[in-house]
Order: sequence, then C-alpha cells, then structure tokens
Amino acid sequence: MKINKVLSLLSLAVKAGKVKSGEFQTEKEIRSQKACLVMVAADASANTKKKFQNMCDFYEVPIYFYGDKDTLGHAMGKESRASLAVTDAGFAEGMRKHLNTEENAIA
Repeated sequence: MKINKVLSLLSLAVKAGKVKSGEFQTEKEIRSQKACLVMVAADASANTKKKFQNMCDFYEVPIYFYGDKDTLGHAMGKESRASLAVTDAGFAEGMRKHLNTEENAIA
C-alpha cells in the first residue's frame, strides 16, 4: 500500500494544532488571513467549491480540491470533512510540494 504523503502531513498538522476544519472555521481562517493553504474535498458540492475558490482567489490563499470528504476526515481523525485550512506555513509548503506533483490535485 502506497503511503500518501499529503495525508500524512495533514495528520501531523492536525496533531500539532495547525488545522481548522469545517465550513465555518475554514472561512474564518481565510478571512482573518491565517490560512496558508485550503483543501476542499473533490466530492464537495459545487456551491461549496465555488464559494471557497472565490474566497481564496480574493484573499490570495492557495486552494486544492483533493480526495473526498471521508478521506480528509479520516486523515484528521474525525468524521467526514468537506473543507479545511492549514494555518502553519511549513506544513502548507510541504503539502503543496506533494500536491503539485500528484496528478489528481488541481491547484
């Protein structure tokens, strides 16, 4: 089984307290300009994707549509999650490096 480095880094960031998840918390982190990276589940609703895409474009936050709700939630040790914000620049940069090399990630 291939170990997914993006999800491994996400798990570490969660343990370090550097991830906020859920629509309200993600939106709050983006608006307060604390978000270094935003991930939205690829199976999230079209409205949710558009909302976060527009918000991230406005606040100049990198956004990725990655995995599905259950995968993101499992990596965080929680129920399914449609959106999350990484608030640490180091974790965000490490995740971006791996996200940019995977073919299923769309920047």
